[in-house]
Amino acid sequence: MKYVIVAEPVPPLAVAGTSDLFPVARIFCVGRNYAEHAREMGHDPNREPPFFFLKPPTALLPDGRDFPYPPLSQDVHYEMELVVALRQGGSNIRIDDALEHVYGYAAGLDMTRRDLQAQAKKLARPWEAAKAFDGSAPCGAINPASIIGHPRTGAIWLDVNGQRVQQSDISQLIWSIPEVIAELSALFTLKPGDLIFTGTPSGVGPVHRGDLLHGGVENVGELTVRVV
Repeated sequence: MKYVIVAEPVPPLAVAGTSDLFPVARIFCVGRNYAEHAREMGHDPNREPPFFFLKPPTALLPDGRDFPYPPLSQDVHYEMELVVALRQGGSNIRIDDALEHVYGYAAGLDMTRRDLQAQAKKLARPWEAAKAFDGSAPCGAINPASIIGHPRTGAIWLDVNGQRVQQSDISQLIWSIPEVIAELSALFTLKPGDLIFTGTPSGVGPVHRGDLLHGGVENVGELTVRVV
């Protein structure tokens, strides 16, 4: 038995401090998981059930690679996020057991065609064109939880061309990491290699060709991306 076309390789991320690679399965993202970001997007920040959207593996952009400004958009935004990498999957995972499923953590960006997202919202259409385009998920190296633990507090920040544009703390997540994993596992059977982008704080804004983005999550990692 053989494949009738050439199979695409599994996209990997580096594991910090090693030559090992983490194979990425799927990329889940949590929407509006910081109260101030919910407010800046015109929504009620009350603790309503979380909602999720997906990016394909082709969205992954490892640290240090340039971000190609995507076509058909004039308003592409950055969104700095803490990323969770799963070592084992499951469904209906209990909150108390959720962290046992985590391999490690990274800093990532959810790049968004904001103008296309606004059109989709207005027409009650899906967000894929705005969120799931190639290269839309820049992500740094993964730091294993066995080394850094499971962060509950720590600064999350982003600089654009040396100017601080996002600054918060991951303690401000509306839904904690164990809660996010539990909620997501009720909707999908999670798999080893899945990534979860946990939401962005306030301060999102546009990027332009030539911009240098540098951000990170305290005690987790950093990420550098140039827009081309």
